[in-house]
Amino acid sequence: MPDLSDKQQRILQFIGDFIDEHDYPPSIRDIQIRCQISSTSVVDYNLKALERSGYIRRGREVSRAIEVVGTRRRPTRTVPILGSIAAGQPIPVPEDGADYDDTIGLTEEMLKGRRQVFALRVRGDSMIDALVNDGDIVVLEPATTAADGEMVAAWIKSEATTTLKKFYREGRRVRLQPANATMDPIYVDAQDVEVQGKLVCRLGVT
Repeated sequence: MPDLSDKQQRILQFIGDFIDEHDYPPSIRDIQIRCQISSTSVVDYNLKALERSGYIRRGREVSRAIEVVGTRRRPTRTVPILGSIAAGQPIPVPEDGADYDDTIGLTEEMLKGRRQVFALRVRGDSMIDALVNDGDIVVLEPATTAADGEMVAAWIKSEATTTLKKFYREGRRVRLQPANATMDPIYVDAQDVEVQGKLVCRLGVT
């Protein structure tokens, strides 16, 4: 790659290695950290240079859409990002054929055969011990029930809020358990909580 700088060669190699390992492209922040680059704007500058030189393609409408040219492209499915998990309102069920402003491309391997899925951006650090960090994207399948210990998007009716927690039934109440040793569980009457989705997979900070 004689027309590329050392930095651009490092970035290109990292993108290819990351896609091979995770089945989806890295974020600009991932590239900045792993390639030891001073800022995300410098990363973006070098990605534009790689794109002009024909080494990568970047999607403008889909988050994390970076493809290394000349590699075998895994089929992807577009998944709508419906907002944030702390949005304070019920999560709308995705409609087939609808247009969404924010989407992400995921491989069938990541979706594990689920057909009707949606994504949400995580706000807060209540699930950090489950490797779900502030700013991550979680992919869920619509659901109205869950087994004990499953991570769910739960709508607490009396508080008009949606939260991502592990779900446990305890008699007439439900325990919504954070994965953060500094936080207490949330106890709600079983009639006051609705499961709206169950976790399929997560993507690291964008």
